[in-house]
Amino acid sequence: MEFRFRNVDLQSTKNQLSHNTSGLSSTTLVLRRGQAFQILVSFNGREFNPRKDKLVFQAVLGNPVSGSIQPVSVTGQPSSAQWTATLERGVPNPNSPLTISVVLFSPASASVGVYTLSLRVETHTSVRTHSLGQFTLLCNPWCQGDSVFLSSNELRDEYVRSDIGLLFKGTASNYVSRPWSFEQYEKGILDICMKLLQLSPQYLTDRRRDLLNRSNPVYIGRVISAMVNSQDDRGVLMGNWSGEYNGGINPSTWSGSADILRKWSESQFRPVKYGQCWVFAAVMCTVMRALGIPTRTVTNFNSAHDTNGNMVIEEYYSELGKKLSLSKDSIWNFHVWVESWMKRSDLGQEYDGWQALDSTPQEISAGMYRCGPAALKAILDRKVEAQYDVPFVYAEVNADVRTMIVRDGKVLSSETDTKRVGALICTKRPGSMQMLNITSDYKKETHMFEESSRDNMFEESPRLTHRFEEAPRVIPKDVVVSLNLLKTPVIGENILFNVTITNNESTHKELKAHVNAQNKEYNSNPTNTFWEAHNDLKLAPNETHTFELEISSSDYASKEVREDYLVNLAVVIEDVETQKRTLASQEFNIISPTLTIQIADENSVMINMQQVATVTFTSPFAIPVNGELTVMGSGLLEEKVQISLTLKPGEAMRRTVQFTPRMTGSKMLQASLVLTNLASVLHGFMTIHVKQT
Repeated sequence: MEFRFRNVDLQSTKNQLSHNTSGLSSTTLVLRRGQAFQILVSFNGREFNPRKDKLVFQAVLGNPVSGSIQPVSVTGQPSSAQWTATLERGVPNPNSPLTISVVLFSPASASVGVYTLSLRVETHTSVRTHSLGQFTLLCNPWCQGDSVFLSSNELRDEYVRSDIGLLFKGTASNYVSRPWSFEQYEKGILDICMKLLQLSPQYLTDRRRDLLNRSNPVYIGRVISAMVNSQDDRGVLMGNWSGEYNGGINPSTWSGSADILRKWSESQFRPVKYGQCWVFAAVMCTVMRALGIPTRTVTNFNSAHDTNGNMVIEEYYSELGKKLSLSKDSIWNFHVWVESWMKRSDLGQEYDGWQALDSTPQEISAGMYRCGPAALKAILDRKVEAQYDVPFVYAEVNADVRTMIVRDGKVLSSETDTKRVGALICTKRPGSMQMLNITSDYKKETHMFEESSRDNMFEESPRLTHRFEEAPRVIPKDVVVSLNLLKTPVIGENILFNVTITNNESTHKELKAHVNAQNKEYNSNPTNTFWEAHNDLKLAPNETHTFELEISSSDYASKEVREDYLVNLAVVIEDVETQKRTLASQEFNIISPTLTIQIADENSVMINMQQVATVTFTSPFAIPVNGELTVMGSGLLEEKVQISLTLKPGEAMRRTVQFTPRMTGSKMLQASLVLTNLASVLHGFMTIHVKQT
């Protein structure tokens, strides 16, 4: 009787449960490397006889010509260093005696990608090869032999399995938390993430080398960092910081990664318009978590973009307090990137752990717009020779800020601040929706060291972008000035602040105060002045004088929908007699009111049981507002719920939304209200723990 292959059962549910890939949506079986998986192979005719029959499995990644064929045999013991297959010894199944159980094993160093599995059946009369289907192989942070191994189950839950997050924005003194759905479990998202690898320039240029290099998360991180932006390739997102978003979507209105990745895929991989830093970082976090690499989003407040590599950011002000765009350097109020956890065999064990990666296109790294992975330990210890892009990230968190008042080619005053850049570096705290301060992972308490040593670390470059006749760097102490906000600025309300001036000398002072407010994009120098005030005042010896000022909400209102209203406020105090000038400045964000989401009983949310959520909001605005409310939740709502509404001043909004959880664990229900006539975006969210019935 002939021994012939009949079918195979890849046991997807059982294997994905043991491989911690349950919920990941793919057209293939989803597995993690360095871990065994079991399949059932059925035959016709007679039972399998190991002495007469030979079974050889092949797991092939990409084109067989690439040399990535991995033949495995049923005989022999499993090996952690190579692909193996063993016949599971046990009691035969009396109901299906012609079915055998085979345990396949991939090494922890196997390349990530979509494999084709086949079986060659050799008997004394025939040799036949049968296709068994495909499986997607991911990194395995549960496997000690994997270079992304993470020992803490709590941290694996947070940085691999969790699909909810917070992005911190605003300013260091008044940050806001922005909800984001990473959505790696949404339908088809994993397959789209794998497409980023298939469409990368590295794969298209040299497939064999790319497939072999995909064993290393350092290499994968650099590929994904470049592919999330579209500067050099068929990447996912096109950046836009102009404020004009015609032909695309305002970055402020994105709330999750799935819409972006699907839009990219459905458009035949044309870049999605538009993204800004937090969108680039959030999408990269989704892709890296989907690939099995522990990843988190990180915000650096007062992030330096040092274009000339001299570790000094030059800022220029006019004598009337207007900030001038005379330097290509800039300080971003906040900048968001990601950190991924991995070993650095290329650098040495001391550099294992968190690595900074940035997909926002700022600078070219080895011919492409990408950044990292830069080991946090290398950044902390100023090991600028360590790969990759450590000097750039070091400058983002450590550069000095030199602020100058200039007129007619002369520097009237100059001051250097060594603490402003990297004032706060933070991420979401594991297991909660709170902020975790990780500044000490990047910076020592002080980074004071001699200018000569700094010059030796970095390439020689001009100290100033513009050449001015230098004034002495002694900061005048005879007059001291400060700016203070009297309350947290909120969209739709006036900005209240005071200016305090102290005369530290024993003589009377005749002074002029010039106050200037400019609109500010988070990633660049401010633009137009939208408000200014000028006062004359006299101060007696050792007198302190405080005066209050108010900026109307109508003065700062923007025409473009945005969620980051930022203002650069500056005051220059001019001593009429000595012509000395003293500057005080502050950049702050104007926050939006928040939406509230509630459900009747948070402790009774069960999978596959319908629930009702209520979104409430009371308009604080002095004018009627209209817009569109969107409610969404990965694993909770199949589709977004969108409601158009209009609210009068002081009117309360109450909208109910039904949802049915389809996944257990911590999920996030989020709501956003895009106002059109006030040009603002309001957010709200709540986390829900979905229990098994």
